[in-house]
This record gives sequence, structure tokens and C-alpha cells, in this order.
Amino acid sequence: MPSSRRNFLSKAAVAAAMTPFASLSGFGKPYEEAIDNFEKRSAPSDLKITDIKCGYIRGSLFVKIFTNQGIWGCGEGVDAIPGTYHLVKNFGRRINGQNPLNVHRLFENIRRSGFFQGAQSGMYVAVLSAVETALWDIAGKALNVPVYQLLGGKFRDKIRVYCDTALYQRNLPQPKDFADAALNAKKMGFNAIKFDLDQANDPKKYDFYNWTASPGELQRMYDQVAAARQAVGPETDILVDMHGRYDAVTAQAVAKRLEPMNLLWLEEPIPAENVEAYKLITESTSTPIAVGENHYLAHGFRRLLEIGGADIIMPDLQKAGGLGEGQRIANLANLYYTPFAPHMVASFLGAMAACHVCASVPNFLILEWQSYFHTDPMFKEIVKYDGEWVKDSFITLSEKPGIGVEINEEAMKKYAVSGIPFFE
Repeated sequence: MPSSRRNFLSKAAVAAAMTPFASLSGFGKPYEEAIDNFEKRSAPSDLKITDIKCGYIRGSLFVKIFTNQGIWGCGEGVDAIPGTYHLVKNFGRRINGQNPLNVHRLFENIRRSGFFQGAQSGMYVAVLSAVETALWDIAGKALNVPVYQLLGGKFRDKIRVYCDTALYQRNLPQPKDFADAALNAKKMGFNAIKFDLDQANDPKKYDFYNWTASPGELQRMYDQVAAARQAVGPETDILVDMHGRYDAVTAQAVAKRLEPMNLLWLEEPIPAENVEAYKLITESTSTPIAVGENHYLAHGFRRLLEIGGADIIMPDLQKAGGLGEGQRIANLANLYYTPFAPHMVASFLGAMAACHVCASVPNFLILEWQSYFHTDPMFKEIVKYDGEWVKDSFITLSEKPGIGVEINEEAMKKYAVSGIPFFE
């Protein structure tokens, strides 16, 4: 963004050259009009929030915050965001007229004022995550630096990602499907690949509500992972996810069976809320256990880390509290020598926003990347970014001011959720 000072001085130089003729034929009038019409950006301390608008697309909330200097910022929230339009507007009223560069103060003001409104987790924090991210985007643009610089600088220029194959969208994928998906991801350049092991319609389940896996289910899981490992060999990382849909007995059994597969991790085999149960599972196996996409704020990770409940934490920065809170979570984990590997199911805006945090902390391990980025045209249409998204399992960190990715509101319209105001 060009500074007003530089533009002002250049125009002043032109005016100085014209001064002797200013009284002749109205030479000075065009210059005076140019000065009056030129958009003068005031000092950062004079930056003020003027409005906040939002739009919903499938599972994402997109927030746009406007300022009095023509600078705007965009952020994204996921999962716990349905029906939160009025919560976004409520937050907007709380921060309207305030300086968006005070990101931490605005975040804390909104969080503290919602103590009795659900500010500990869920929808409140997911929406706050989108708002907080948009504030960082504004701050970077206003100060003409990428967000990672505002977070204290970077440890790395490229962010390693794993490809989530999304095979859960298919009907009971067979071991060959796992092998084919693994080979396809590897051909695309990915050196880390994730699969989902939970299958609600597995005919070998005891019943829909029983969280204990049957021997047939356990064998099916092993066969699927073994096929993928055989297909890609020992040097490609494999990760598996159970989406918190089993009990501790099953978690221990699966983790033990998969030890020969040398997994990067086994993700959320049981629901997230019982960290003591996670500790028992983690201690029972050499398979690394990962958890965190359903924890909120740094508070939600404190006990988990204190007792050694997981080997790897994976907060979702689009719902755990945003970028500043994501860095706090990572730094807290670093005190326990625990790797930080964010969950990510957002758009490329959310992916790049997460990359700024991943670059800013020493204990970053890997970031999630979705296979549907390559197959669903919507994800390319709804953002504006002129660089390459991912290459050889890495995202190159944006050096543009702010996050470095803009939303395309016009393209978003055809995907907008009906019945909810769209950026109004």
C-alpha cells in the first residue's frame, strides 16, 4: 500500500515547480484540487473500525472488517459457526470505533465480556477466531508487513502439509482404495497422507451406538492402513483419524495393532473432553496420539499438556481462538516439548492464515491440507491469490502485507448459505 506521505511529497514537488505560474491561468487550482481529493491515510493510531460484515459458505464463516482509512481485513471461522450472524454483528458493535491494531486487547475485551455468554468454547470462540484473524489482516496491511512479522518473525519460509484423502466420503473404502489414494497423493508430491478409519456404516459394527469396535472392524482398519503403507513405502508419513467415535478399549487396541505401521500419529480415537483417558491411551502405545481440534483457547490445552495426555496437539486456528491464541497454544505446548500440528478444514484464506502462525513458532510439525482443494472448483473461485497454493507438500509463506489472501465476494455469492444475509 503506497504511503500518503510519499504521494504527498511527490505532488508537493510538482507544485513547487509550478509555483511561479500559480497566479497565471489557474495553474495552482488543479494541484489544490488534487490535494483535496487525495486519500490521506492518517497515522496508525488514528485507524478506527467502521463496520463488520460476514458471509456463510457451507461450513465456513467469512468476516470482513472495515476501517476509516479504506483498509479492510478478512478472517474465517469453521465448524461451530451455524446461525451466528447476529453474534458477528454483536461483536461488531463492541469493537466499532476502536483501533484495530490493538488486536490482543480487542480479543480480550470480547472474550471477557462474554463470560456468561459461552466465551469458553463453541460458537462464541469460533466467531471470535474469525474476527481476531481479520484484525491481524488489517494490522499487517496498515503497517505494510505480513502477519508473521507481527507475531515476532518466522522460523521457516515454507510450511509442510499433509494431504487428507477424504476417503470417508466414499462408501466403505477397501484396502485397495487406500492404496490407490496413497499413491495418487504421493504422485501429487505429498510426503504425508491422512486417512479416516471410522466408518459408521461398517456392517461389522456391533450397533450404531456401541463405541467398541468389533474384531471385524479392527481387522478392516489394519488392512486398510497396511495397504497404504505397502503402496507408498516406509519414507512417506501416514496419519489416521478416528474422529472421536470409539471408546478407550478400542483406541488402545487400534494403536497397538498399528504400531508396525510407523504412523506419524493416530488422531482423536476417543472424544476430546476426557484428557485423563487420553493419558491412559498415550501411555499404552508407541503409536503417537494426536488431539486438539475440538479444544478451545489455550485454557483448553493446559490440563492436557500438564498430564501428558497427547504426543501431538492439533488445534484448529479457525475455531480455537484465532492466530494470536494459536501462537499462545503452540508456545504452551513448546514448554512440554510437544509438537504443534494445526487441524485445518477452512479455505485457502484460513490455510495461509494458519501458515503465518506455523512459521512463527519453533515446535511446528505439519499442517492439514484438504484433497478437495484440488477437485472442487469452489475453493479456487472464492479467494484471490496469484501465487502457487502448494508444491511438493509445502506451502510457501506469503510475504504480502496482512495474510496475503483476499476473498472474492462476487464469486462467493453462488455458494452462499440461503436465508442468511450475505455481507450486509
